[in-house]
Amino acid sequence: MLDLGNDERLQVLATVAAPTAAVIPLDRDGFGRLEALHRLLSAIHRRAIPLDTRLTSQQRARAKRMLRAVDGIRDGATQQDIAQILFQTDSMDRAGWQDASARHAIKSLLRDARALISGGYLRLLRHRRRS
Repeated sequence: MLDLGNDERLQVLATVAAPTAAVIPLDRDGFGRLEALHRLLSAIHRRAIPLDTRLTSQQRARAKRMLRAVDGIRDGATQQDIAQILFQTDSMDRAGWQDASARHAIKSLLRDARALISGGYLRLLRHRRRS
């Protein structure tokens, strides 16, 4: 087990008789795989691990909000309850909530979270490609 820090560990399987090798398919995702291999090799040799560039900090923050929103729904919270926690909104009456921008933001977070849960998360693992 390789300790990556931040309570993350990686299990690496290797034989004693031969050096460990990585096989990287040379397809359209090859550059992303090479970056991941660079991060792995840095971790194995206890060097500074390069940042993961697949998501911007804003995308990471949105993904966290999406997961928190869908967890809230699954735990029985209302959309307004979730908005109060995620966006620090005040309690609103029904008419105020219907027109609130936070309501639309929560709906958008939940829609996108459901898409991720339905398999869209694989998109997060890929680098954005240039045309």
